[in-house]
Amino acid sequence: MSSTSIDVARFREVLGHFASGVTVVTALPRGQEPVGFTCQAFAALSLDPPMVLLAPGKSSTTWPRIAQAGAFCVNILAADQEALARSFAVSGADKFSGVVWEPAPETGAPLLEGVVAWVECRLGEIFDAGDHELVTGRVLSLGVRGGAPLLFYRGGFGTFSA
Repeated sequence: MSSTSIDVARFREVLGHFASGVTVVTALPRGQEPVGFTCQAFAALSLDPPMVLLAPGKSSTTWPRIAQAGAFCVNILAADQEALARSFAVSGADKFSGVVWEPAPETGAPLLEGVVAWVECRLGEIFDAGDHELVTGRVLSLGVRGGAPLLFYRGGFGTFSA
C-alpha cells in the first residue's frame, strides 16, 4: 500500500490514540532573543551515549533558529502548563512574554519555571523525514523537578496519575 492511499484525516485520528507528553523546546541563539516551540514528537533515543530525538515540522519558523544555536533544552511540561503549551504552539507571537525561565547549566538555553523535568542537549544529526526533520540531541545535563505531566491525547490536553 503506498503512502498516497492513506487518508490524512484517518492517519491523524488513529495516531491520535497514542498519548504523548508535551514539551517546549527552547534555545538561546547567540546575540538573539530566546526562542521555543511546543513539541510532542520527543523521545529517548540512546542510553550510551545519552541521546534524545525530536521531530520539528519543516514549516516551523522557530526550528531553524534553534538549529542555528546548536543546542536546546527540552522542557517537559507539567499538568498545569496547558496555556504555556498553547502559547508556544503559536507562530510569530512573543512566546516568552511573561514566561519565567533560567539559563540551563551548560548552554544557557531557557529552562522554563514549573516544568516536570528537563533535558539540555547539544544538537546532533538532522535527517529528512517527510514534512518533518528527525533531530538527535546529545544530552549534556538533565533534571527532575516533580509533579504530574501534561499529556496530549486525541486532540486534547489531559493529565496522568498513577
